[in-house]
Amino acid sequence: MKLPSATAPSLFDRAVIALHRNRVRDDALFLHRAAVDEVQDRLSMVNKSFKAPAVVTPFPHIWEGLWPEVRIIRDDEVLNLTPGAHDLVIHAMALHWANDPVGQLIQCHRALKPDGLMLTVCLGGDTLQELRAALGQAEIEVSGGLSPRVAPMAELRDLGGLLQRAGLALPVADKATLTAEYRDLTHLVHDLRAMGETNALTNRLKQPTRRAVFDKAQDIYATHFKTPHGHLTATFELICLTGWAPDDSQPKPLRPGSAQMRLAEALGTDEGKLPD
Repeated sequence: MKLPSATAPSLFDRAVIALHRNRVRDDALFLHRAAVDEVQDRLSMVNKSFKAPAVVTPFPHIWEGLWPEVRIIRDDEVLNLTPGAHDLVIHAMALHWANDPVGQLIQCHRALKPDGLMLTVCLGGDTLQELRAALGQAEIEVSGGLSPRVAPMAELRDLGGLLQRAGLALPVADKATLTAEYRDLTHLVHDLRAMGETNALTNRLKQPTRRAVFDKAQDIYATHFKTPHGHLTATFELICLTGWAPDDSQPKPLRPGSAQMRLAEALGTDEGKLPD
């Protein structure tokens, strides 16, 4: 199994990400706490106990104490994980900031024992769709062009495909959508800053944005995405990925043509012809 490439394109500026995270307020990390709930909900449906868990996270205090022997790992480009040491690896709310997301999943896979579980929660493509639309239209109208402002985030289908590329078995991808309300655009931006989720794109605009762009974005946002109470709505999509380190004990799909019974017999019905 290959390690992540050292020449992977740097979509994100990791130094800026670290700077943003140093300014985080704990009371703003509601998405990370929602991720904890999603993980615990999925683990409750797994008929297996885990004795050597590891969590990859930028905010250790969110996850410490959830399991007696949990090992907390920083979400560096090269993860400090020991190959074959864990029966559970959770990649928590950091994959959407990774320059090499497949490499992150491969490293998690390498850290799993056979039949170990990998569970990832990250932000998906519908996250901040309202902000993207409002800022994009505002910048076009005011400045006549677009600049990189909101990080691109993968869709559910694309992220599900990463599990297979990372060599994980029995892959499952699903999502949970959360909606928050804000007084205005300034309130939303301040909250994103307190979460450590503001723009860290390598090619981000380096000079201050004209005030007219934000004023126009506020008008567009309020026109199209206002609640009945006059607040602005913001969508956060949590995508949850699960996959297992391959093991002979896991169920295998049957070979095509190996069925011993027709579908109609199994359903207790008559088999008819399709209309022309």
